[in-house]
Amino acid sequence: MSFLFNSRTPWKPVLAAMALLAASLLAQAQVSLVTVVDLAQRNSSEVKLAEADVQKAQASLAQTQDAYIPNFVIGSNVGYSHGFPTGQPSVGSATMQSLVLSFSQRQYTKAARAGLEAAHLSLKDAQEQVALEASDAYIELDTVDRELAAANQQEAFASDLLRIEQQRAEAGVDSEIDLLQTRLRVAQLKIQRLHLETRAATLAKRLAVLTAMPVGSILPDHASIPEIPSITADRAARNLPGIDAAGSLALSKQHQSKGDDLAWRRPQIGFGAVYNYDSNELNSYSTYYKNFTPNNVSFGAQINIPFFDFFLRAKAKATAAEALRATVEAEQSRQQNDVQIATLTGNLRELDTLAEVASLKQQIADEQLKTVLTQLELGNGAETGPNAQPQLTPKAEQLARIDERQKYQDALDASLDLAKARLNLLRALGHMEDWLNELHAK
Repeated sequence: MSFLFNSRTPWKPVLAAMALLAASLLAQAQVSLVTVVDLAQRNSSEVKLAEADVQKAQASLAQTQDAYIPNFVIGSNVGYSHGFPTGQPSVGSATMQSLVLSFSQRQYTKAARAGLEAAHLSLKDAQEQVALEASDAYIELDTVDRELAAANQQEAFASDLLRIEQQRAEAGVDSEIDLLQTRLRVAQLKIQRLHLETRAATLAKRLAVLTAMPVGSILPDHASIPEIPSITADRAARNLPGIDAAGSLALSKQHQSKGDDLAWRRPQIGFGAVYNYDSNELNSYSTYYKNFTPNNVSFGAQINIPFFDFFLRAKAKATAAEALRATVEAEQSRQQNDVQIATLTGNLRELDTLAEVASLKQQIADEQLKTVLTQLELGNGAETGPNAQPQLTPKAEQLARIDERQKYQDALDASLDLAKARLNLLRALGHMEDWLNELHAK
């Protein structure tokens, strides 16, 4: 497609047409599963919050380590005084302080390192959870789209069936009840199609929220969906990032608690130095103090030995309780995941069998349809007698086609439930990263 412009060409209508063309092409473009997962992870608020926690944990670790690095601060306290001076007449000052020895600080540094590890693991857990949600929605939308196509075919067959049934009723071949039952079937198929359309619209909105793409712009590409491995609980489970994060957080709380406990049991040594440049121009400092000198330096060590500090003791007890709670929560999350694995394993066996049954029913319906079409084309031969099969009619063809499409949709639904269960079991067993690698490899 090409456009030829000249000085008389109206620009605004042309640009608007091009924009509409681009939008229509974008709206109809297929988007692969790996693209949807990447967009969802980039757009996820949970992932962004986890990234912020990582940055905070990195800053906390740097803060605990930098306590041993001397700081350097300069300032000035220029002011006028009359009579006896109330303060040091410093024109400029410089101070330096650092921590020399602290038994607590070592524990605080270990706590910060464990906290940083927990933040990284929580970030990975958030990314995997978003990938699971995006994969679930994408695979379900792909399945619903195929079911919707089959439902539209069903409605077309049902319309033909209704037309045939009306003719048979008018000819007196079928009763009015048969016509009413056919109309009921048509209405039921319409409800089923409307339900599928609602599901498709909901899933499209869900994917739009996950990826920040316009609603309806994601058209699933079935070829981009890798086969989900048939994993079982017998396969060795890996460490789940969320559970490991809870364990690292509990370890961080334990180090924090130990540091607070040492704060009121062990001494702390610090170093400090101060330089002042003093002036006697704006005050009468030299009148009251002899041997006034402008340059003054002081430095030394500060030793704190806690003998009686109920505040630090109470703080140590509070952080010990927090450490105990975090440890119990980490163990609880591990137990809950074990229960989820057992539940998913049991459901997976049942869903696997249901999917096999649905697939066999669909194959049988397909073979029955082929038999009906063959008999309609060739007839029943010259069979006569009481046991002879009656000659099939176009009504039988439409019923067989409707039944085959229904069994096809049932098989798709069963396969979807099985796929979701497998993905959730992958996540519970800690193999979600394998699925993400498979996505990127495909």
